[in-house]
Amino acid sequence: MPHDNQSSNRQTSQQLPLVSISWDYQNAKLSPYQAKLLFNLAQSKGRIISAKVYYNAQCKDQVSVKDDLGNLGFNCVNVPCPLKNSADNQLIADCLEEIHSNISPDKIMLISGDGDFVKLVHNLQKLGKKAIIVAQKGNVKQKLKELADEFYFLDDLPQLTSDTNQPKIVSIVSQINCKEAIEYLIEAIKTASSQGKPTVFGRIDKLMRQRCDNYQGYLSISTDDGKKFKSFRACHQLGKVE
Repeated sequence: MPHDNQSSNRQTSQQLPLVSISWDYQNAKLSPYQAKLLFNLAQSKGRIISAKVYYNAQCKDQVSVKDDLGNLGFNCVNVPCPLKNSADNQLIADCLEEIHSNISPDKIMLISGDGDFVKLVHNLQKLGKKAIIVAQKGNVKQKLKELADEFYFLDDLPQLTSDTNQPKIVSIVSQINCKEAIEYLIEAIKTASSQGKPTVFGRIDKLMRQRCDNYQGYLSISTDDGKKFKSFRACHQLGKVE
């Protein structure tokens, strides 16, 4: 269970605004290097509590998203549906669900210039949240740009974030040892089971993030010999509850 020093860290970290990233990959395709700069920009706005990128693995130009961005700490949400706006609708639904969760972000960084998100931004602002829009030049709706509490062009990321004044991407990923991770994992599985919910990765991962500030995905878990897990499944097997 949490140690005393974790409680102290939680009090310090909660002084910062909580930031959530929602990325529409279809609208804004970035390289892993650009994604790192994006993380740095988000971290300059507060403490990142979630980072999701929505993509469709059925599209050839999006097949590598999970490998390229998953290792950077993004939660890659595959929406393999041929219907128009299916990924956008999933992003909107997840964003609103997160807003009403136990750990609600203060700022939502939306990576897209799609006009379909105008209503979402309106709703976020009505709920007292700040919307940060980051989009590519020449691919952003003017209304979305005007509504944003803060607006940035993806093309300007190198100037907005630099190695000299921003921490490396690895500093974003908190560290938690294997023993602690298993305790939180078991607690999350029991919680989901008691609620009659399936113990799938997305739900368990979310519950663990809510209960442990230092857990930021399986990449933040280290074994006794200092190594990291290559997948969430490996940790899940260690904490499997009968």
